[in-house]
Amino acid sequence: MPRRAQLSVFLAVLAIIATGWNLLLLATENRNRSVADIVARARLFSELGPGLHALKRDSGGRYYLLAAPATAISVYGTDAKRIGQIPAANSQGAKIVFADDIDIDATGRLFVADRGANAVKIFKADGSLDTAIPVSAPTSVAALSGDEFAITSLRADRLVSIYNDQGKMIRSFGDPHDVPTGASSSRYVNHGRLSSDPLGFIYFAFTYLPDATIRKYDRFGYSTYEISLPRPDEQSASSSQMTGVDILALARRNQGATEKPVINAFGVDPVSQEVWAAIGDELSRFDKDGLLVGSYRTATGNGTRLEPSAILLEPERILLAADPLGVYEFARPDKQRPASSGKR
Repeated sequence: MPRRAQLSVFLAVLAIIATGWNLLLLATENRNRSVADIVARARLFSELGPGLHALKRDSGGRYYLLAAPATAISVYGTDAKRIGQIPAANSQGAKIVFADDIDIDATGRLFVADRGANAVKIFKADGSLDTAIPVSAPTSVAALSGDEFAITSLRADRLVSIYNDQGKMIRSFGDPHDVPTGASSSRYVNHGRLSSDPLGFIYFAFTYLPDATIRKYDRFGYSTYEISLPRPDEQSASSSQMTGVDILALARRNQGATEKPVINAFGVDPVSQEVWAAIGDELSRFDKDGLLVGSYRTATGNGTRLEPSAILLEPERILLAADPLGVYEFARPDKQRPASSGKR
């Protein structure tokens, strides 16, 4: 074998060994974290499942769900029964080509990041189109107070852009220069997800970067903190029994894996400003200062792993939407009383 080929093989083996060692260290770290199992207590909106991508609720308790084929938003009442869709069937000139994300403002207007139409479309509560604002390839949207909204775009130079509802870009912020370089990260650095809270803070999740990261900004672009999510145990709950051969095999698979979101979904508690984020079926909870305070592994009532594509936090429950399983209701584990030991 030529000397150059031998060197290439040697370097490739070293890379695989290094990756395997890192995975072993991560597995050890993850075993030291306490991860509680939580099981869904009910399924909601049972007619929806495939393509579930976004789930929002307005101040009146109505729910808005975005699912395949992403050309209409399904609307449900407080009793979880379907009451309509947006655009409304009789709405003249209103059309969604391909929606990538949605959000609701305090007045009940629906914001749709219509990537297929290169626009953010704003609908009134009755389902009629209010306005359409040209935005190149919007991928996520977050409604703000003061008739403004934040967007991410595949073709923007900054992570977040703020527009008013007249279509004027007010400001943009978030410099991607400090994220890892390379074909994968440069391709997907702006393909993040947005959320906001009633105090005007904006949350940006780097959904495709290898290091799972969420940044919190004020509405003027000043970063208040950055969360680095713990990596879940990719091997299995019994990773402590994996051999070195198993670790190397996993490393080889990871090197050739297709690109998919690292952070499946995240949501912000509108009251406490806690951030909940999912990597696979593991749900991590962070307090308002970005500190990890809880980790949970999610499953349906029959034990099927549930990997959320959207998270909605309510006072006494969490709704997790998963493609293609559907929307499931969970009791909030952070508000459950510890089980009694039986002693008095």
